[in-house]
Amino acid sequence: MMRRRTTLLASCTALALTLGATACGGGPVTAGGGDKALSGQTVTVAGVWSGSEQKNFQKVLAAFSEKTGAKTQFVSTGDNVSTVVGSKIEGGNAPDVVMVPQVGVLQQFAEKGWLKPLSKTTRQSVDANYANVWKTYGSVDGTLYGLYFKAAHKSTVWYSPDALTQAGVKPPTTYDQMLKAGHTVSDSGLAAFSVAGQDGWTLTDWFENIYLSQAGPEKYNALAAHELKWTDASVVKALTTLGKLFKDKQLIAGGQKEALNTDFPGSVEKVFGPKPEAGMVYEGDFVAGVAKDQFGRTIGQDANFFPFPAVDGGEAPVVSGGDAAVVLKDGKNQKAATQLLEYLATPEAAAVWAEAGGFLSPNKKLDLASYGDDVTRATAKSLVQAGDSVRFDMSDQAPAAFGGTKGAGEWKLLQDFLRDPSDPKATAAGLEAAAAKAYRG
Repeated sequence: MMRRRTTLLASCTALALTLGATACGGGPVTAGGGDKALSGQTVTVAGVWSGSEQKNFQKVLAAFSEKTGAKTQFVSTGDNVSTVVGSKIEGGNAPDVVMVPQVGVLQQFAEKGWLKPLSKTTRQSVDANYANVWKTYGSVDGTLYGLYFKAAHKSTVWYSPDALTQAGVKPPTTYDQMLKAGHTVSDSGLAAFSVAGQDGWTLTDWFENIYLSQAGPEKYNALAAHELKWTDASVVKALTTLGKLFKDKQLIAGGQKEALNTDFPGSVEKVFGPKPEAGMVYEGDFVAGVAKDQFGRTIGQDANFFPFPAVDGGEAPVVSGGDAAVVLKDGKNQKAATQLLEYLATPEAAAVWAEAGGFLSPNKKLDLASYGDDVTRATAKSLVQAGDSVRFDMSDQAPAAFGGTKGAGEWKLLQDFLRDPSDPKATAAGLEAAAAKAYRG
């Protein structure tokens, strides 16, 4: 996700933390102050976040509550946001706002007639403060439905500086150099990479970075739209390249079997936790939030990253993800929901989470000084400066049945490939069959 995709980090019992904010569907709360324009109204927000991400987003909701008098209620959906929200709508219990982690799901919601277009005020903020690419990904058939509040820079490989120093290696600039450095790290006593194979979305991110660099942006766009078949030679080549890592037991902490039993937070723990098992973990900028919040790491000192390296002489990839706020037509509090999105479109709202950490905003008007460390500041700057050259996470652009469902589609097929990477052509054929069915449906 964030997707992400975004992260699922802790049990619900640990979430009822600061602000009195709702955790895992508990009762609504409000903060005092503000002009109380929305007093007596409750905004229900559904999203994939839990753990530290949910806690930090609830700081944003509390700031909105302070400003308006509205109560807020957050419901964590888990990764299957499409299924959960659909069932709530059918049951007459629709949330007011959904933080949608996938372009494909946003398109699905719009096509089902579930969404209200963004208000004029929010549209004006997007026009003034965002690169056009974020407007494109938030629109369906020319109508803007989604406001991208949280973005992810998904071309970052995180590492323990101590581990690389001990091994005598420097951050690599090519994929082959990265694998070679990984072997050197492994020879020094730690596995090279911690891989979160239990979460299929992380494996799609590995593939997408390799594919974008190796095949180029035009083919990336075509594959994302399923205008190019997954049986194309470029896909087989990217899978073969990824398979070099997957089949090398020296490079992956615990080998393939343990990787398939490691979720995203666990993969970060294997590098930055109290008992390190690996020197590096690939995922987006949100790794920093977990390393800092869960394991007390100081970003830039004992946790750092290098850009995902270039593959086979291509350009280094810049893949992004993001969570878009949308208003549901079936929600009970349209006025408050609309005003929440108008607030989320402001740099003021983005600054709340930026100060807490584990967050990037695509809002160009957010002061970079709002971020808490130089590493995050530099990552945010590069994301904003990339402008329209950003390529959105490919699986997030696909229909949810293919690119966003646990135990199915691309997630499941790449988990199978991690388990046995010996036949990239067969995996490509399986991906094409699943994609063809999902895009037809």
